[in-house]
Amino acid sequence: MKSIIKLLIKKKIKISFAESCTGGLLSSTVTSINGASKIFNLGLVTYSNKAKIEVLKVNKNIIKKYGAVSHECCLAMVQNLSKISKAKINVSITGIAGPGGGTKQKPVGLVYIGLKIGNKTQINKCLFKSKKRSLIQKATVKKALELVFRTVK
Repeated sequence: MKSIIKLLIKKKIKISFAESCTGGLLSSTVTSINGASKIFNLGLVTYSNKAKIEVLKVNKNIIKKYGAVSHECCLAMVQNLSKISKAKINVSITGIAGPGGGTKQKPVGLVYIGLKIGNKTQINKCLFKSKKRSLIQKATVKKALELVFRTVK
């Protein structure tokens, strides 16, 4: 974790987050590390569909057609976050942390992590095996930070 922050500080790269199912855990994890103020720009918890639509300007038709837990919604979240934050790295997270709320098509543990660095955007679909909410949230944060680290180093 600290190595990611140190790397971003060394490269003078600002980072921002739009979180849903992690409820601010990614922002909290990063800001718990000394020196985070040099690189952490913005953290939004857009937990409800209303927040995704009103704060992140996700088109409500995307949520209606694909759902909040979808590649399409995650993509809109990260693209719109980058417009708001002006950070070089933007991360969006949407998923089903459980223990309820899952379906056959979208089971508990399904999480999308969006990463936009400069003009490059990638959406990562993850299926975490745990059915425990806290473990899914922690695994999501770990995966998001690994993706950032791998892309930046």
